[in-house]
Amino acid sequence: MAFTQFPEQQQVVGLLQRSLERGRLGHAYLFTGGRMEELEAVARTLAKTLNCAAPRRAASDGPAVDSCDTCLSCRKIDGANHPDIQWVRPESKSRVITIDQTRALMREVQLKPTEARFKVAVLVEADRMNAQAANAFLKTLEEPPAQTILLLLSVEPQRLLETILSRCLRLNFAVGDRPRFAAAPQEWLRAFAAMAAEGQKGLMGRYRLLGSLLERLSTVREEVEKTLEAASPLQRYDDLEPEQRKRFEDELAAGIEAEYRRRRGEYLSALEHWLRDVWLFRHSSAEDLAFFPELIATARQVAGRISAEEAVENLRVAEQSQRWLQTNVQELLALEVGLLKLRL
Repeated sequence: MAFTQFPEQQQVVGLLQRSLERGRLGHAYLFTGGRMEELEAVARTLAKTLNCAAPRRAASDGPAVDSCDTCLSCRKIDGANHPDIQWVRPESKSRVITIDQTRALMREVQLKPTEARFKVAVLVEADRMNAQAANAFLKTLEEPPAQTILLLLSVEPQRLLETILSRCLRLNFAVGDRPRFAAAPQEWLRAFAAMAAEGQKGLMGRYRLLGSLLERLSTVREEVEKTLEAASPLQRYDDLEPEQRKRFEDELAAGIEAEYRRRRGEYLSALEHWLRDVWLFRHSSAEDLAFFPELIATARQVAGRISAEEAVENLRVAEQSQRWLQTNVQELLALEVGLLKLRL
């Protein structure tokens, strides 16, 4: 992607491009917003622009302000195999960015670029840095080597240490207060809402609803695994040293888990917003306030047969399930307890 492919973010993208044009790009940025996928795409585009072989320029002899999206450097960055663009993600088991990861990153950024003009390090879900990792990273964050850009990405910036926040220029890529959902979660939600509107009475009915979510999440995990395995260096190199192979395997496992959790969160967030519509119609008939206008009929049907207290409890249960899934609670247990508590 190029910067021109973020039409809803042109105001924030414009700030970045003006900094590029004036040669005044900051050395450390915190990108925040509602969707990690979008934040990663912006970070990737900035890395491509900084190292593009045929960039778009504001003036014929001026600095690059956008990538060509097609040169070898851009393709390498898109394929996550550029040696000078580093990505750090939470580890798969503990779901944190550890001090070992930050130390490895600090050693890497101190080395001279292999082929790029700028080294770029991207910390995905930077709010998952544990205290040790965050404190160890402070000096590098404050004074990175020349020609090095550090990008921290977070959809929950309130979890970051103040010492981290104070060392970054923050750019918010949120669009208003309403999150946007991809087509797949919306398609699943339509089917789920239709089933719920039918009146899933009793335990078997609620297990049917749970089954629809688990089936969809299983497909999501398979899609994530297939996509990231295909892009992994493990698929391109057969003669890796054991230590390097282990590193790539760990990175792949961490990447799969992080992306799956992000997508799972999008499905559960969509469900929570539909439950908010149910709550809305339990209290009023203001259709213009509905988050999913196309699902008003299903939300009204469910709202018509539950109490106001049950509508509020549904929202509390949905929020609690999301919190549980951010810990090490078993996924199936958290979803089963949450879905079976819903009053639909």
